[in-house]
This record gives sequence, structure tokens and C-alpha cells, in this order.
Amino acid sequence: MTDRPIDPDVDLHVPAQRTELHWPVLAAIAAGGALGALGRYGLQSALPGGPADFPWATFLVNVSGCLLIGVLMVLITEVRQAHRLVRPFLGVGVLGGFTTFSTYVVDVRRAVEAGAPLTGLVYLAGTMAAALAAVAAGMWLTRRIAGRTAGVR
Repeated sequence: MTDRPIDPDVDLHVPAQRTELHWPVLAAIAAGGALGALGRYGLQSALPGGPADFPWATFLVNVSGCLLIGVLMVLITEVRQAHRLVRPFLGVGVLGGFTTFSTYVVDVRRAVEAGAPLTGLVYLAGTMAAALAAVAAGMWLTRRIAGRTAGVR
């Protein structure tokens, strides 16, 4: 068990939250998702690539989204109490709509099928490594900027 704070959208241990509909949370996620998807579309339109090319747009979307989720989670769980709709709107909605790990998998497959297995393999491993490093970097940088150390609230 950890002593770190958590920021659940819904606490399934509370019976009323298991059965009632959460329209404000769903609306926040939907609105954020639309904005995030538009941002991803814009970046992917600006950086098109062929099936055998390294998919820079998807790579940048996923790595920057992971960096921002690291920043967001430290801000709303360690630095300052956030409104209950901030995480659903920004985390699940905007960043969930912006990042696209399903496209990442399709891009790997397309590269292999286009005769560029090395590109696919580098992209497969590189995205995972960069995404995990980006989350950690976002968390670390935010804690340093906020003047906090890990585990101190």
C-alpha cells in the first residue's frame, strides 16, 4: 500500500458511485477528448509520413502526452487540490484524446508490412522507452519546479 494521494474519478467502494450516472464527469471527458483529438489531428496533418517512414507525428503525440500526464498528475495530487472534473477533462479527455497508442500499434504493423521491419522495431521499442521516460521526466520536473520532493505533500 502507498501513502501517496490518489485522484479517482469514481470511488467504486462507495455504493452510490457504483450505480448513479456521472454526467458531469462524462461531459468533461467528452469535451476534453474532442479537444485532444483535434490537437492530434492537427499535429498528424502537419507531419505526414509514408507507411515505411518513421511515424514522427504519432511518436511526438504520444511522448508529449505522456510528459504532460506526468506534469498533470503531480500538479493535481501533490501540489494543489484540483476541482473534481480537472482530471477527467485534462487527463482522460484531452490527453486521452490526444495520445494514440492504437495508432502506434497500427504504425508498427504498417512499417513491417511496407518492408521496413527495422523502422517498426525501433519505433516499437523507442516509443515505449520515450513514453515512460517522459512520464518520469514530467513528474520529476514538476516536483522540482514546485519546490517539492517525492512523497512530500
